[in-house]
Formats: sequence, structure tokens, C-alpha cells
Amino acid sequence: MEIYYIIIVLVLFALALSDLVFGVANDAVNFLNSAIGSKVAPRHIILIFASLGVLGGALFSSGMMEVARKGLFNPEMFTFAQIMGLFVAVMFTDVLLLDLYNTFGLPTSTTVSLVFGLLGAAMGTAAYTVMQTSGGIDTVMSYINTDRAFLIISGIFLSVVISFNASFIVQYITRLIFTFDYKSKMPRYGAIFGAVAFSMITFFLFTKGIKGSVFEHTVIAEWISAHKPESLLISFFGFFLIFLVFNNLLKFNILKPIVIAGTFALAFSFSANDLVNFIGVPLAGFQAFQSVSFDADPSGNMMGVLHNQGTVPFLILILSGTVMIVTIWKSKKSSSVTKTEVNLSRQGKGKEKFKKSSIAKGVVQGSLFLLDLIKVVVPSVVQNWINGRFDKTKYQPERAADGKMPAFDLIRASVNLVVASSLISFGTSLKLPLSTTFVTFIVAMGSSLADRAWEKDNVVNRVNGVITVVGGWFLTAVFALMISFIFAIIISFGGLAAIMLILAFAVFLIFRTHKYHGEQEKKEEEVDKTAH
Repeated sequence: MEIYYIIIVLVLFALALSDLVFGVANDAVNFLNSAIGSKVAPRHIILIFASLGVLGGALFSSGMMEVARKGLFNPEMFTFAQIMGLFVAVMFTDVLLLDLYNTFGLPTSTTVSLVFGLLGAAMGTAAYTVMQTSGGIDTVMSYINTDRAFLIISGIFLSVVISFNASFIVQYITRLIFTFDYKSKMPRYGAIFGAVAFSMITFFLFTKGIKGSVFEHTVIAEWISAHKPESLLISFFGFFLIFLVFNNLLKFNILKPIVIAGTFALAFSFSANDLVNFIGVPLAGFQAFQSVSFDADPSGNMMGVLHNQGTVPFLILILSGTVMIVTIWKSKKSSSVTKTEVNLSRQGKGKEKFKKSSIAKGVVQGSLFLLDLIKVVVPSVVQNWINGRFDKTKYQPERAADGKMPAFDLIRASVNLVVASSLISFGTSLKLPLSTTFVTFIVAMGSSLADRAWEKDNVVNRVNGVITVVGGWFLTAVFALMISFIFAIIISFGGLAAIMLILAFAVFLIFRTHKYHGEQEKKEEEVDKTAH
């Protein structure tokens, strides 16, 4: 075995560590924003439950790892040398893109970065190979698992539509029932709401999210899988009785445990679905390395072995979960990304991060026109009743322990968490690498729109913010495809020397972005001090 390949494996795992840090710094917003935005508990309590969810989800993530091995390309078409260069190109691209988005406080999709990075690197490696044999574009595409790639990409972008509509409908109905004076409605509807929320969380975690994990074939898991309706009914009535006691007899605010449990569930779902984005490629590279480790000259070995089911060592899952936990506690860039999403979904006025734009104005004007058409059809009596249910003057937010007001109430936070965790867990059960960023961000935007959080004085700013973030997602896809394509060709041509050159370039860029982010934080702190 050449020392060259041993170095590549070490580089892959070093990049995996960096990817875990940068990826979680960006994706922490996905499971933290609802709890932090609603001020349900002190930050350290929120982080403790999120950490437990991350660690639990990591143990359930092994079923998703096949996406990196064979989900987007045909490994039997690549040699060992080609596949290792391909994986290195993907990891370099992923690390650089995530660090860039973190620096500017923009949520992006680690899933999109991985998927399009794998596509770009596979096409780049295939293009270099085909150029040596005078083949055409058809030959290049034979290296790509086009059917599976189309399914994954469609699933990612379809999740945006489903997430928005699901959160809008659920939040709208929930607000009609509870109004903004939700505390007075809790004795009547609270136990039912809590039972539905907890039943949905547990159902999707233990019947959908468990598939493909190391716990899939345990006795309890198999019984639940075989008796889904019964388990759902049992959990509903069990939680209903519990919440009935806590809500009506003990006068305990059951929305707080719902949000805390939802944070745990969403962190769990995130880790189970997204861990592949960070360590899937290095593990696939290590599996390839193991398959040829006894060959004196393995470079030309074809990698059909990656079709085989790979086992993820339990220790790797534990260590990955631990790194993710440390990151959500310590990362400053994570806080920057969280601020962006909470700001866009905030109930009420405040400093808007995004400016107005002509595109956003056009979207708002078009939406208002459609709303006017709807008002013509809906009777005025119904409109007045609905407007009464959305009377925000009855909303009396409680100041948190840190002295700050919540961005939105516990009702919306609960809806965000239950809807997002259910959708992501369902996607994980289908082995579809859904973008947790897409789902959670769009869920938050859908619920805020349903909650009438976007008013005349801020709606254009908010819409422009959403357009900016969503536009950044599409740019992620384009950049990941292009950069990994270029990196793959460079590595195919230059080998180890090219890898070392790209590594030096990556270190330089990360150093510069870290310095820039520190300078911007100091400026924001000075502005805040001046304002107070």
C-alpha cells in the first residue's frame, strides 16, 4: 500500500472533523431557533436537551451513510485512485462553503452542499477520465446514478413546498383555536394539543427515524413497527392523561415541555439525517481503503465494493456526536446564523437585518392582490371572526430571565418543532437526505406568515430576507457543483501535490474568514453598547 493513500485517508478524516464543526455551526439554527426565539428556558437548559438529541440521533444515523457511497454515482465505474480523489474534492468544497456561509451568518444546506458536491466531483473525475479516452458527454453521464440523484434532488426541493404548506396550515388552525390569548384556552384544549404534539414526536422518532439504525431490530422497535396504529393510540391517550393532570390539576404550563421535547426531537432528527453530510464521505473513503489494503498496487481496483452495506463503528458515531455537541456550545458563528432566522420570524417590531428590494416589493404586491381576491369570496362575518382570533393586543409576552422579550410565543415554537421534526424523521425513514435547513427555515417562515408576524412596516424586509436566504441555497448548489468539479479535475491531474496545494488554500481562506467574523462581531458589540 502506497503512503499516498494513507495520507489521503488522514486528510479525509481531518476534513471530516472540520466539516462537523463548520456544518453544525450552520445547522445548529435548525433545532435551536424555536426554543431560543420563544425564550422557553435559559440557553444552557436548551443546549443540554439539544445535546442529548444530537447524541441520540448520531446513533440512529448509520442507515443514511449509503448516500455518500453509492447514492449519486456508480462506484463500480471508478478506480480506487479516482474514488479517493473524488472524496477529497467533495470534502474540501464542503468545508470551504460552510465556513463562508457561517461567516456571513446565513443558514445554508449541508445536504445540498454534499449532494451537489458529490455530483460535481463525480462528473469532474469522469470528465478527466473520458478525456483520456476521447469519450463524449454520454460516457460521462454513465458514471452518474441519474435515477437516484434525481429522486434525492427532487426530494430536497419538494420538501420546501411541503414544509411551507404544512407549517402554514397547522399554525393557522392552531392560532384559530388558541388565539394570542392562548393561556386562557389551555385548560380546555391544552391536554389535547400536548398529546397530539408528543404523540407525533414519539411516533416519527421511533417508527420512522429508527429505520436503518443499529436499533432497528430490537424487540421494542419491531413491536412498534408491527403495531403502528396501536402504538400511536396508546401514546396519544397516555400523554393526554398526563397532560390533563399537569395542565388542569397542577396548573403547569405544558407548552414548555412540548418545546423542550420538540427541541430534543428536532436535534435528534437533524443528527440522524445530517451526520452523513459530515462523515459519510470520509467513511466511504475508509471503506474503499479497507477493501484494497492488502493489495500492493490498488490504484486500478474498481470500487463496486461500495455497493455493499457498510457498517459504521459505534465509537465513530459517539465521537461524531460529541464533536457536534461541543460545537453547538462553543461556536460563535452558530449564534450569528441563529440570529438571522429568529429575526426573520420575530413577532413584532425590531431592527430588520435585511433591506427592502424591488423584487420583494413585487412579491408583496402580488400577494396582496391575491389576498384581495380571497376577501371578495369569503363572507365579511367569517373575516371578522378570523381577525378576532388573530387579535395581537391580547398577546402578553413574558420577559425572560435574561431580561429580553421572546421573538414569538410558545404556541408557534411548538408548531415549528413538531412539524419540522416529523417531516425530517419521515424523510430519514425513506433514506432521503432532506435538507434540515430547508425544512426548518421554511417551516419557521410558513408559521410566521400564518401568524401574521409580517406586517406592513416589515413585510418587504422579511420577504427580501427570505429571498436572500433561499437564493443563497441555490447558489450553494451551483457553487458546490462547480467547485467540486474543478477540484476533482485538479486532483485527478496533480495527485498528492494538488491535494496539498488545495489544503494550503483552504487553511488560508478559513483564517481570513475567521478574522473577518471576529472584526464584525466587535463592530456589532460596539453598536449595541452605543444603542444602550
